[in-house]
Amino acid sequence: MHVDKLALYFAFFCILFYLLAMRTSAKRFKAWPLRKLLLFVSGIVIGLQAVAGPIAMHAHHSFVYHMIGHLLLGMLAPLLLVLSQPVTLLLRALPQSGGRAVSRIFRSGYARFLIHPITAAVLNIGGLWLLYTTHLFHNMHQSSFVSMLVHLHIFAAGYLFTLAMLYTDPVPYRKSYLYRVIVFVFALAGHGILSKYLYANPPMGIAAADAQQGAMLMYYGGDLIDLTIIVILCWQWYQAAAPKTSLSTAKAAE
Repeated sequence: MHVDKLALYFAFFCILFYLLAMRTSAKRFKAWPLRKLLLFVSGIVIGLQAVAGPIAMHAHHSFVYHMIGHLLLGMLAPLLLVLSQPVTLLLRALPQSGGRAVSRIFRSGYARFLIHPITAAVLNIGGLWLLYTTHLFHNMHQSSFVSMLVHLHIFAAGYLFTLAMLYTDPVPYRKSYLYRVIVFVFALAGHGILSKYLYANPPMGIAAADAQQGAMLMYYGGDLIDLTIIVILCWQWYQAAAPKTSLSTAKAAE
């Protein structure tokens, strides 16, 4: 079976599972917000474009289309999915025993390591450096299996990184907002430096003009999505600090 068909089936079952989880959750809790369903469906559909459809087809021959796929699969789709809070919905839908099992997985040392901001940043940005500065980029266009693995990594690393920055789902061992902002700044710098490197050093088999257009898209398109994450992170920080600030002001007035 072709990768694009597998991706279509997987996307269909993910959306179906989310809908079933919403229905099950509503039996014991308040109805799950429809806006989160829209975020989830949008994230799935947008991510799907990188592996199935016109963008995926043109990406085999155009670095610009490849980079569009990278931005959709590795940045925008993970952001939308993280904001849809699938793990929280899963915990609400599962019976108590199942919820405890999922919670144990998230509290495990392995999960703690993966969701650590530094680990997530290295997997995300470091993986891109490995892809574009080695023969891996060339090999992924020669082998559908390698291509599938690369796309899986790009999505999974993007999702972990976004979750590690925003903590929208229950995540134990949370790092402070300042800590996450510092890691995010370094990750943002790594992404920007890579795009400039690709502008001057095209990957194997990519024409200079195509590489330059793709690198510019990576730089400015990535910054736009990163800016959205920064705004959300700062808003979360503001909300977390606001009650403490109000309490301190009230005590000072007394």
